[in-house]
Amino acid sequence: MVYTAFLEEEKSKDELQEKLDTLEIQLFRMQNNIKEIAKRSEIISIDQTNDEHWMVIFADKDSTTFQLMLHDCRKPFRGNWDSAIQAEYRDERTLHIADIKGEENKGYGSVLMKHLKEMAREENYQYITGDIVKRDFDHVERLKHFYSKHYFDVKIDHQTQQGEIIWNDS
Repeated sequence: MVYTAFLEEEKSKDELQEKLDTLEIQLFRMQNNIKEIAKRSEIISIDQTNDEHWMVIFADKDSTTFQLMLHDCRKPFRGNWDSAIQAEYRDERTLHIADIKGEENKGYGSVLMKHLKEMAREENYQYITGDIVKRDFDHVERLKHFYSKHYFDVKIDHQTQQGEIIWNDS
């Protein structure tokens, strides 16, 4: 019984040390990644996914479009993002999502969506809209779930294979 408790305590110490080492590596990479990303893009924030992986959020903007991107700090930045939301300024009240790209089921889209909504609020945009088109219908239920959990009104016409999403910050 005592030996088992000792082994569990040692295992806990080892797990804690491993977690600390992983965090230290991520923070070191974050520092270097931010330096590299800042050379060509605007750094928006740092954040974590639900599984505690650190991310750098950054953006490229022009007068009509922008891309909000994310890089996972578990690896060095080599010029590519891990996930991105491409959007356009529709009018003085509306941002329109053109596309979301990147790996699925890692929490990247949720982190980016949080920052897109923060950006909309900071820049006084009341709406975020988007279209669901025919090419999306192989994963339409996943899209519906994603947008619904982020408080978008999701309308889908399965017969015509199209739909729309609207987020209203009122």
